[in-house]
Amino acid sequence: MYRSVTLKSLREGVLDNLRHSPERVSDLLQDISIHFDGDHVWLDGNDVTTDIRDNRVSREVSFVSSLKPVRDKLVEMQQELGRQGSVVMDGRDIGTVVFPDAELKIFLVADARERAKRRYAELAAKSPSGSDLPDLDLLEEEIKRRDRDDEEREHAPLKKHPEAYEIDTSDLTIERQVEIVYNLAMDILERGR
Repeated sequence: MYRSVTLKSLREGVLDNLRHSPERVSDLLQDISIHFDGDHVWLDGNDVTTDIRDNRVSREVSFVSSLKPVRDKLVEMQQELGRQGSVVMDGRDIGTVVFPDAELKIFLVADARERAKRRYAELAAKSPSGSDLPDLDLLEEEIKRRDRDDEEREHAPLKKHPEAYEIDTSDLTIERQVEIVYNLAMDILERGR
């Protein structure tokens, strides 16, 4: 969702204006529509599933997500999704701000270098020529900077909820990660019976 707002600010050419006048973000949010359909993300009626993963969006999302009106609007939208029924959400403040009372909170971590390799592989899969791929060291620095920015932001900083299970995924396959989370969820369901 934060990537969608960031994409919208880039497309409308207002990102630089927001840096100087953050209060103007309310205009950007006024009629915004973000919804999900399976694995697809829709912004104002357009499928932006691929576009929100663009590297420029990745570089700017920390700034946009630090703006209080953006956080307030998206938390409201996320909580509305939660009221509609059982939901699985991911985000940097889902377990601490959006759903602090969630039955299961997972805090995924991974080594910055490993995360850079994963991001590089994701970008390489989308680049037919491979000529426009960023440097791996640059990706790692961007990841570290985003973490630092998110941990230090004033509104809803990135932090682990005391009840969250921390899982270091640095050396885990996706299948093993899913297995760990699945088992934690099943334990909760079993205790509830």
